[in-house]
Amino acid sequence: MILDRLRAAARSELAAWRAPEAAQEELRRLYLDHLHRHPDAMARTCVAGHLTASAAIVDPDGTSAVLTLHRKIGKWLQTGGHCEEGDASLGEAALREAAEESGLSGLRLLPGPIRLDRHRVGCAGGTWHLDVQYAVVAAEREAPLSIDAAESSDLGWFAVEEIPDPTDDACRALVRAAAEAARTRPEPGFAPS
Repeated sequence: MILDRLRAAARSELAAWRAPEAAQEELRRLYLDHLHRHPDAMARTCVAGHLTASAAIVDPDGTSAVLTLHRKIGKWLQTGGHCEEGDASLGEAALREAAEESGLSGLRLLPGPIRLDRHRVGCAGGTWHLDVQYAVVAAEREAPLSIDAAESSDLGWFAVEEIPDPTDDACRALVRAAAEAARTRPEPGFAPS
């Protein structure tokens, strides 16, 4: 099964990832344990919780970020969602979701996760999303966006220090981390989406 390969890739990536702080390390270990105990951990049908992938899209200078006003949740959030059969890695899933939900082309995925966030959701009758979060850099500052009406009520570029409400602390932390990564990480050599 293709999701088995994705599960193996997720385990490998999370095993190699160095968490930036103790709370993130605790989540990393929880995610690895979840992957070990649940063969279906990558599928949205895993009622114990499933891994998802998201990305903060930032401009090349790390001063602006793209956020979507999530249609169901009603908050400004990063792009992202469930893994699909064609995804070879969590990073690839995050990049795919970023392109689909923003309409942007020429996106670059920076290497490795930058944060983890575990939150309760209503799918599968009520479960957990174990979100692995990435930084994605847009080819140009404030490139035009194309809203995905199925996912979003609105979409826009915002200054990193002026994230609109309603949002949440996890989104704000991810945007700050992605902006810092865009400013400090070397060119990754990833092909654009």
